[in-house]
Amino acid sequence: MSLKSLVLCSDEKILRVLRRTLGDLDIEVELCPNSEAALRKLTRQRFEAIVVDCSDSGAPEVLRSSRSALWNQRTIAVAIVDSTAGLRSIFDLGAHFVLYKPVSSERARSSFRAARALMKRERRRNFRVPINISVLIQEDSSASTLKVTTIDLSEGGMAIKLPKRTRRKGRCQIHFTLPGGNSPLALDAEIAWEGSAAQSGLRFLDVPLGAATQLREWLKHNSPESEQDDPPVQCRLTDLSLRACYLEVSSPFPISTRVTLSMKAAGVQVSAQGVVRVMHPDKGMGVEFTHGTPEQSAAVEKFLNLLTANREIQPELWVEPEGLEERAAASSSAPGEQPDDPLLKLFCTQSVMLPEAFFDELRKQRGAATPASA
Repeated sequence: MSLKSLVLCSDEKILRVLRRTLGDLDIEVELCPNSEAALRKLTRQRFEAIVVDCSDSGAPEVLRSSRSALWNQRTIAVAIVDSTAGLRSIFDLGAHFVLYKPVSSERARSSFRAARALMKRERRRNFRVPINISVLIQEDSSASTLKVTTIDLSEGGMAIKLPKRTRRKGRCQIHFTLPGGNSPLALDAEIAWEGSAAQSGLRFLDVPLGAATQLREWLKHNSPESEQDDPPVQCRLTDLSLRACYLEVSSPFPISTRVTLSMKAAGVQVSAQGVVRVMHPDKGMGVEFTHGTPEQSAAVEKFLNLLTANREIQPELWVEPEGLEERAAASSSAPGEQPDDPLLKLFCTQSVMLPEAFFDELRKQRGAATPASA
């Protein structure tokens, strides 16, 4: 099934580049001549991407409306802007990627490759497979348990059928075993929605890497419309600490993107999960690690110590998106608490810094690196 994009643009030169680039990437183009037509389509059709030329006076409303449209709340938004545009205001409107004018074929291809990888993951993450299995729910606030059956399952959650009309709320832990699976899963979750006829939806929270892989593989083999993910993107690792890293890449993923990183050096290979906290178009992104287990944290520490002791080693690193956070991403540090990791602290304060000041501070940290922060 082809990915589908909604394009609001009237510049013929830009349109030629977009049609050729998106066509090469197997992304369908539905062109809108004006913002009114785009707003109508957003309320009636689902799109994997929205591409908006911000020179159109209705562009801000289209970007904002896509976030509230029922079918397109998690659609990937690409904004086409002048080089002098203020990026913060563009991102605040809901854009995930930015294309600078004049739009070249090379730059468009690079940006849309990254966007397509995220579009595929978002679509597959939300694809639901009908399934009927038993699930045990235990609420955090009590020791009581409830046995329910599922209606369907996705990477992001499941729909369940309650034995009677019961209003559930708050965080809980769910226990279940996938058909044909040998390892039971225990996942944190919360109620995402309540429907009619005693039905509810559970949203998974902070899924460990092993459980996420098991879920993904099961769904891939049981989905009638399974599609291949795009290959991981190779990046250059420039900064690494126990809790974060900065990666140079021409088309970074948006803030709040959940990613899986594969790092390799001197025969040592490490996989880690993270969330993008900082993004600089055309330059790179800062990722906070979200270690699911002490073993994963220890693996990153071992890799960091290896690079600190062998400065001449050039590590290899690949990153692939796992989808967008359900809500605006926040650091794992407690509210109001400044992280003790200097690199992560820089990521948390970058919102008030110009890019030039951010990179100056990054270079200062790099010059003062110790075995705890290389």
